[in-house]
Amino acid sequence: MPHVITQSCCSDGSCVYACPVNCIHPTPDEPGFATAEMLYIDPAACVDCGACVSACPVGAIAHDSKLSTEQLPFVALNAAFYPEPEGKLPPTSKLAPVIEAPMVHPRPTGPLTVAIVGSGPAAMYAADELLTQEGVRVNVFEQLPTPYGLVRAGVAPDHQSTKRVTTLFDKIADRAGFRFYLNVEIGADLTHDELLEHHHAVLYAVGAPNDRRLEIDGMGLPGTGTATEFVAWYNGHPEFASLPIDLSHERVVVVGNGNVALDVARILTTDPDVLARTDIADHALAALRGSKVTEVVVAARRGPAQSAFTLPELIGLTATTEVVLSAADHDAVLRDLAVAGDPLTRNKLEILSKLGDASAPVTRPRIRLAYGLTPARILGQSRVEAVEFAAGDDVRRVDAGMVLTSIGYRGRAVRGLPFDESAGVVPNDGGRVIEPASGRPVPGSYVAGWIKRGPTGFIGTNKSCAAQTVRNLVDDYNSGVLRDPVRPSALDRLVRRRQPDLVDAAGWKAIDAAEIARGGDGRPRAKFTAVTDMLAAAANAPAPPIARRLLAGLRR
Repeated sequence: MPHVITQSCCSDGSCVYACPVNCIHPTPDEPGFATAEMLYIDPAACVDCGACVSACPVGAIAHDSKLSTEQLPFVALNAAFYPEPEGKLPPTSKLAPVIEAPMVHPRPTGPLTVAIVGSGPAAMYAADELLTQEGVRVNVFEQLPTPYGLVRAGVAPDHQSTKRVTTLFDKIADRAGFRFYLNVEIGADLTHDELLEHHHAVLYAVGAPNDRRLEIDGMGLPGTGTATEFVAWYNGHPEFASLPIDLSHERVVVVGNGNVALDVARILTTDPDVLARTDIADHALAALRGSKVTEVVVAARRGPAQSAFTLPELIGLTATTEVVLSAADHDAVLRDLAVAGDPLTRNKLEILSKLGDASAPVTRPRIRLAYGLTPARILGQSRVEAVEFAAGDDVRRVDAGMVLTSIGYRGRAVRGLPFDESAGVVPNDGGRVIEPASGRPVPGSYVAGWIKRGPTGFIGTNKSCAAQTVRNLVDDYNSGVLRDPVRPSALDRLVRRRQPDLVDAAGWKAIDAAEIARGGDGRPRAKFTAVTDMLAAAANAPAPPIARRLLAGLRR
């Protein structure tokens, strides 16, 4: 097998279109793409051209001769996707079918102008799709002074390869027609209706920022919180930088066992000297250096076969971290393995069956996966002391100094748009926002990403999601459904009047450069964690040419 996709795959799909022999699957037009945990290279069809390596935005593809020891399991994992002898895709000279970008039919009144609210993957992929057409203008609005959403504030700091997708986003932001309006809050600084006055359409890509809450007694005690908040804390999100994190107890419990739960557990048990070479926030690194945590219990309600984490994440975790099971949970793994039919589930269970014994002495910080535990209540007087679980007919107490829940995300209502409270999304049809009662589209309003489909998929899943929305938006524009903006040229003055601390593309580049410089030789960057510091760095951005000429004229 000349090339292999590894655990840092983001399912962007660019490699699929770059491959000249159609040997990477599932492709975006195949049914399994939306739910696949990663993409896979067929070892028999790959011709070792390296096109996929160049196309991958996160550096997840490597030649089989250059794999690290931790990546070797992915050789078999890629090959296993193509069973012998049936089902193997033969080499072909045809490229995978590329879904063409929608063709914009220009109007004499001016170019198609779209406001995108949010700046994470769904937003940037939507901008990319729109800007394939000459003359289109895209204005991206973001509440923070820094862009890229969960890629910056959600991806774990020890997953730097995954964060490389921001290089692609930087290229999109540099295109003609693209403009950043950072540090601008839609709903406070500008309303939805005001955006529509200046654009043909408004596309919301605001994610699912709220956590699903665990409603049991004791939640709310000091020491309780959510994994999402903890992730934002160690990633330096300014709204969570001052979170009161206490790591003075030897045990932390994380309720839920998806990829985010594993991220939290891994960060809590990783050697701080290793994390010191990442972009983890300085305050988090200092807290982890003084941590007394020796065990993180990742507790799941259901059994091993229903584990929510992905196989690539599990492979990566067990390659670098000590992960253990109790004897009872090990027996449960073996029982599930004996009846498992799905290959993906079998692969997970086979890895779990080889984990260490939780009864062994603790010699370094470790992670214990626990199953069949339903949280009943949090115990403690002034702060968390333990969690009480229902385990079948038994009640089990697990002492802990911190309890984090990781049981899913939920979208937040967007002011001015309908909202489905039960699903936690904006009701839509292929990205077109619709009124629930009538089913009619809300004029000029669109959604992409998690606020559109719910919190599912990976970074690259947003590419096909955004493309679908953009195709429908352009269809509406071409058919005359979208009315021309009333005051498109007045937008910049309006935004600057409402938000004098606006950060534009130059300001973001100044922040980015300052953070990289702060990181020095040993770290990719040292993030600013306060908005005031970000704004101070942005103020050092060079003035645009027009402003420089105006200043020169005033001085003369």
